[in-house]
Amino acid sequence: MQLEFSPEEIAFQQEVRTFIAENYPENLRSVQDEGHDLSKEDFLSWHRILAKKGWIAPAWPVEYGGTGWTATQRFIWSEELAAADCVGTMPFGLSMVGPVIYTFGTPEQKAQFLPGILSGDDWWCQGYSEPGAGSDLASLRTKAVRDGDHYVVNGQKTWTTMAQHADWGFFLVRTDSDAKAQEGISFLLINMKTPGVTVRPIITLGGEHEVNEVWLEDVRVPVANRIYEENKGWTCAKFLLAHERTGIAAVARSKRGVEKIKSIARTEQDGDRPLIANPFFKRKIAELEIDLTALEFTELRSLAGEAAGKGPGPESSLLKIKGSEIQQRITELALEAVGHYGAPYFRGFGEGDNEHPIGPDYAHRAAPTYFNTRKTTIYGGSNEIQRNIIAKMVLGI
Repeated sequence: MQLEFSPEEIAFQQEVRTFIAENYPENLRSVQDEGHDLSKEDFLSWHRILAKKGWIAPAWPVEYGGTGWTATQRFIWSEELAAADCVGTMPFGLSMVGPVIYTFGTPEQKAQFLPGILSGDDWWCQGYSEPGAGSDLASLRTKAVRDGDHYVVNGQKTWTTMAQHADWGFFLVRTDSDAKAQEGISFLLINMKTPGVTVRPIITLGGEHEVNEVWLEDVRVPVANRIYEENKGWTCAKFLLAHERTGIAAVARSKRGVEKIKSIARTEQDGDRPLIANPFFKRKIAELEIDLTALEFTELRSLAGEAAGKGPGPESSLLKIKGSEIQQRITELALEAVGHYGAPYFRGFGEGDNEHPIGPDYAHRAAPTYFNTRKTTIYGGSNEIQRNIIAKMVLGI
């Protein structure tokens, strides 16, 4: 494996750094620095800049709007975005349903949906999990009954991230109740403004309105919005989850997270010395960096396979497990580093209040982020399920 960038790749890296420095929105940086919640428009402001540049979907094939970058260039891109603390683009359209549509969709579906994903005009959400079907997703009960040129959909989805902003959602629904669990599922694209779709907020431990429950009551969905064959949606679902799990690893952002912890530990005091000098804390950082480096090499091997024409496979479960656990460890260390300043994690004292949170700015988000990150080992298929996949598909047991 070649571990050093070529001169061409170093030039590309500099081009990326210059572009980010000159184009990242200043108002967005201010919102991030002050620890405020990001609005839909905040996310889209950066999305539209990248779309105009043609850099919004690096992993897509060129014919559908991708950049044509190599796997190494995409790695450099993710590293530079993380190093510059750029807000992430929403993955539901770009990294999840977009690849499903250009892989399994009809020419008409590609023409209808891909441009809006690239431009940001269409915001997507994911309708997979249900109250009784999380890790055991194939037990889902949301039902779609064929009625002429439409399906009539009834059921409930939960933990639907950012559904309050969504224009469209991609949903797994049961179209054959008599078939085996995985064989009676279809993959539908549903306009979230359709009568019968109701989005209700779920407030998380960190105080955010990030996830929702979605109710579907006699929702009429055109058959033309079904991706791939009826009752074959599990094929699309597995394909999508493999892409999602690879992205969950978030190696570049975790590396940036470790650097932030080091910076905090140089500032916070442990008695008469900086916290970074505490041998027990230093050991935790070292162990974290060792595991993160190992994960990075695993991701690079996955990228090398992808460059050779191999799509994401069972190794995506390895990336998901270790990546999500490392993210949790980072937020635990950050909360430990800020100490008692992490306790009063008020997200503002109410509308119109002008009180400022207690402690340094870097402490304000430590506790909410810690609580929110408890989910990483659950979403995208719980880590227990990922270990089952590895046991079966990698170890053959």
